[in-house]
Amino acid sequence: MTRTQWHDYNWQYIHESPQDPALHMALDQVITDEVSAGIRPPTLRMWEWSKSAVIIGRFQSLKNEVDPIGAATHGIQVVRRISGGGAMFLEPGNGITYSISAPLSLIRGMSFQESYKLLDSWVVTSLIKLGINAWYQPLNDISSQAGKIGGAAQARRGKAVLHHTMLAYDMDADKMLEVLRISKEKLSDKGTSSAKKRVDPLRSQTGLSRDHIINALVSEFAQLTMLTPAAIGDETLEKAHALVKERFHTEAWTGLVP
Repeated sequence: MTRTQWHDYNWQYIHESPQDPALHMALDQVITDEVSAGIRPPTLRMWEWSKSAVIIGRFQSLKNEVDPIGAATHGIQVVRRISGGGAMFLEPGNGITYSISAPLSLIRGMSFQESYKLLDSWVVTSLIKLGINAWYQPLNDISSQAGKIGGAAQARRGKAVLHHTMLAYDMDADKMLEVLRISKEKLSDKGTSSAKKRVDPLRSQTGLSRDHIINALVSEFAQLTMLTPAAIGDETLEKAHALVKERFHTEAWTGLVP
């Protein structure tokens, strides 16, 4: 079977009111499962955050990634997601986060690197149009000459792929350093001696509002295919809330890898 294309599908676009970080994790799982089952079309979901959080990857060690004193001091919620990748520090209004839930056929035959590049390609194009010299940085980053802009993570579930990305808009680097444990090896791997230089916010590079950048991103995505505004839906939300209680708000899940 041949690989499908963006324009082969009619996509839904969801952008609703701020949600709890754990609920975002649950919504990613439920919506992707619905796409896999064929009961929801491919979906682009833009997130809004109700509180600050650190989101750690499925296979990361909690103690290696998060400073519990720093997190408690700043009231940072820690949540584990179902995808791999690294830890993300987010505060309401300071990041641009989105999820793509798509049929696996969209990335059929691709390596992980190729799939990351494809699923974030529209973002790179949009950022270039906004005046940023941006590019895809293997395996899962979006970068510019001024520094890293954001990172992505993926999970395959049934017949669908979940791809979610966080772009830094106005990062509080000092707070991030108090909450995340960023190793010297990780800094060296990024070619910089300062963690503050690892993530360069979009605000400093564009001077544009967060809403302006989000609108530009969505407009670029809409050029790939038919994109129709939609709601999460009561049934999906109910499933997600149940999943929060069962998994994403539990110590067992958050501390899955101590």
